[in-house]
Amino acid sequence: MRALTHALDTGRLHHAYLFTGTRGVGKTTIARILAKSLNCETGVSARPCGKCSACVEIDEGRFPDYLELDAASNRGVDEMAQLLDNAVYAPAVGRYKVYVIDEVHMLSTHAFNAMLKTLEEPPPHVLFILATTDPQKVPVTVLSRCLQFNLKNMAPAMIAQHLAKVLEAEEIAFEAPALSQIGRAAAGSMRDALSLLDQAIAYGGGAVREQEIREMLGVVDRRYLERVLDALLEGDGPGLVAVADEMLSSNAPFGRTLMDLAAWLQRIALAQVGALGDTEDGEAIQRYAQAITPEALQVYYQIAIHGGRDLQLAPDEHAGFTMTLLRLLAFSPVDAGASSPAPTGSAPARAAAVAAGSAAARAAQAPRSTHPKPHPAAGPVAARAGVARAGEQRARDVRGGDARAGNAPGAESHGDEQRPRAVRPAFDGDWLALAAVLPVSGFPRQFMQQSELLSHEGLSFRVRVPIRPLSEPLTVNKVRDALSAYFGGPVRLSVEVGEVNGQTAAAALSQQKSDRLDQARAAIESDPFVQTLLNDFDGRIVPDSVKPIDP
Repeated sequence: MRALTHALDTGRLHHAYLFTGTRGVGKTTIARILAKSLNCETGVSARPCGKCSACVEIDEGRFPDYLELDAASNRGVDEMAQLLDNAVYAPAVGRYKVYVIDEVHMLSTHAFNAMLKTLEEPPPHVLFILATTDPQKVPVTVLSRCLQFNLKNMAPAMIAQHLAKVLEAEEIAFEAPALSQIGRAAAGSMRDALSLLDQAIAYGGGAVREQEIREMLGVVDRRYLERVLDALLEGDGPGLVAVADEMLSSNAPFGRTLMDLAAWLQRIALAQVGALGDTEDGEAIQRYAQAITPEALQVYYQIAIHGGRDLQLAPDEHAGFTMTLLRLLAFSPVDAGASSPAPTGSAPARAAAVAAGSAAARAAQAPRSTHPKPHPAAGPVAARAGVARAGEQRARDVRGGDARAGNAPGAESHGDEQRPRAVRPAFDGDWLALAAVLPVSGFPRQFMQQSELLSHEGLSFRVRVPIRPLSEPLTVNKVRDALSAYFGGPVRLSVEVGEVNGQTAAAALSQQKSDRLDQARAAIESDPFVQTLLNDFDGRIVPDSVKPIDP
């Protein structure tokens, strides 16, 4: 409002102003302040006293030279003609006649035409203030005769600060996080924020508390979001389904949950680049910023946004929400933990650090422990199962290692990474082995894991992917660049979308996991000590409790 302040202080006033902006941002309030500035008994200035008879009467709506007209109710040419007929007369009490036309875009075409001449050459004692939430519907001929001011939405933090001042003046107890919730729910509108505050005071019995505000607004409990992220970091599919089922029993809003999850992921991304300001849940945000890679974060964000949009297409919201959570897990990179920012070295350790911050995560992890401690005699069982699994892993390593060694004799192994030299030999047709060693993550990794090689000639590949998002140019370009770097030469990559009939790396990995689980179950069931427990104590093996041990 610097332009209005300077105009009032220097006496360079325009005859018509247009205030635009969404509801509740102060268009009518500024119009009243401007009317008081023009008619204040202390003189024309940007700071009216607010105490003289003119200021008080304008606030109370009984100043004879100040008229507010609702164009939604008085949109015809007759009402406009009557207003303009009275405009020619001098002010009765004040210095200026101020006409405020609210929601001016609702006026009819004839009404706009009737006011054009007066807007262009108004009497010197008349000032028009037009207000609208939809300036696109105002004729250009009217816009050209007004000084236009676009009022911006208020930031949630600013709304919360103002509400705190109001409550302190009214001596009403409140919690600061509750005001932050109201500030975000108001969506930039101070009027909406004050209305929500009145409702919150009544709802809380004379106090404004965070938990009651969450219940009133239907805000999703933050613990649900933490449990979803913890389960993703742990790769815990049953845990994700359990969260969805619990939300169904508590009647939580699924669509709002996905939007809140997307908002959380956005704030985590801000924290990763050091742009997150002060917030009440900053500690949790920082933990996840260290535990999730930027690539995984972007995948999660896109899936959450699209999942919320597609809820209406699902059989029901619970089914759509559950599938969105499982999609987050399915498209999660193998190592979703952050590398450089994290305080620990491995993804499981980072996930454990995050999970340690939430009791819900610890509760979700408890049933995942599949190796009981009670009896030392159980040691041989675990040993035999471990031997079988280790043998299986060695066999896979031999098969996969031979294939990789055949493709890349110049590769040097450092930990779990394959560091290629500048030039590699020609591709031998083993797309699954290539998918296992190509250093990509996120959507490019899903591309390699779920794609089928149709044909190849030299470094020219034609592949098929099962879903269209994997064929987006950004993903294809990243895969092409990774292949070019791997083979040390330019690669041509042609992609088509359709049903994948051949073996894929993802399917092979799933089969390997199934085989390992079958072997682990067989090792447990055939163990003599386990058989003794089953026979002597009438026991049974819980099927889901048997898990293969990673070598």
